[in-house]
Amino acid sequence: MRILLVGAGGVGSAAVSIAARRSFFDTMVVADHDPGRAGRAIAGHDARFVAARVDASSAGEVAALCREHRITHVLNAVDPRFVLPIFEGAYAAGADYLDMAMSLSRPHPRNPYSETGVKLGDAQFAAAEQWREAGRLALCGIGVEPGLSDIFARYAADELFTEIDEIGIRDGANLTVDGHDFAPSFSIWTTIEECLNPPVVWEADRGWYTTPPFSEPEVFEFPEGIGPVECVNVEHEEVLLIPRWVGARRVTFKYGLGDEFIGVLKTLHKLGLDSTAPVRVGGVQVTPRDVVAACLPDPATLGPAMRGKTCAGTYVTGTGPDGHPRRVYLYHVVDNEWSMTEYGHQAVVWQTAVNPIVALELLANGAWTGTGVLGPEALPPRPFLDLLTAYGSPWGMEER
Repeated sequence: MRILLVGAGGVGSAAVSIAARRSFFDTMVVADHDPGRAGRAIAGHDARFVAARVDASSAGEVAALCREHRITHVLNAVDPRFVLPIFEGAYAAGADYLDMAMSLSRPHPRNPYSETGVKLGDAQFAAAEQWREAGRLALCGIGVEPGLSDIFARYAADELFTEIDEIGIRDGANLTVDGHDFAPSFSIWTTIEECLNPPVVWEADRGWYTTPPFSEPEVFEFPEGIGPVECVNVEHEEVLLIPRWVGARRVTFKYGLGDEFIGVLKTLHKLGLDSTAPVRVGGVQVTPRDVVAACLPDPATLGPAMRGKTCAGTYVTGTGPDGHPRRVYLYHVVDNEWSMTEYGHQAVVWQTAVNPIVALELLANGAWTGTGVLGPEALPPRPFLDLLTAYGSPWGMEER
């Protein structure tokens, strides 16, 4: 296996550190628009790692780099603006493809808070037959959320339930960052995108529909000392992926943002600072959202100042094999102190990065196979959960 990793930011750098401990691949080319950042990501690792420069907005550059290094698998670790050129570049070069976020949505032009427009991943699913006919695999949404959360949903359907009422992804944390009043632990560009777009909900008798941002608040109790966190509806890939392969009456995604974070996001929206349309400032064209991102600390650098744990999980309700009602929360918790000590990367980016590396190893050893455009829930969950545990990061389950 010869891997092209596009993006040497927080998640990409963490993926390098995780992959360096595994032997399933021959080469990993780590490419970034900043070759210096790519070089720093591979520093201290063995000769299997090679740094390169790439413009992730150019499918041609991605394809050329794949051909130059005889790449078999492309792992996309940049923000979702660049999904389509990387996806298309991998296909053009005959490589398989993995990402952790899918192609962007566009709200319904007239009824954004009730009807879907262009949904997350629609552009990729439109190419599914093309990938299938070519015998190539595009495994989409294989981070932690989406990714591990989808695998939990498939595991619950296969082994824990005979009928499922609701699959609810619930994400929360008790992370703090010393010395910062406001410092998101993940890409603010992506966070703005998913939090201010209309959230999508799936219901079996209605299909996909949307609601206003931050709708349906609920207090969810997170395990391992995190405790109660208020969660709200947010647009996320799981709601667009899970119903394609797993039967359920309802699928939702709720994120524990907190009042302060929601207030900041609402203010950015009110001021137009969430916009991705360029504006002219003193003769220079700038994108407001990019300015916001540039003014905040890089999440990859926050690890030493972070305290606490982050939890990603899937709450499933329905009927168990014994015919009785059942409620189960399947989850994965990462303690920032552990991830920093063990890998030198903060908990949120490490938790995202470990899952595509596990997936690549399963593809390398043949435990996972497939063609077309697939989500993680299309593949058997047990091999993934077993290998994740073998990586030293076990998952948990609570009956509720």
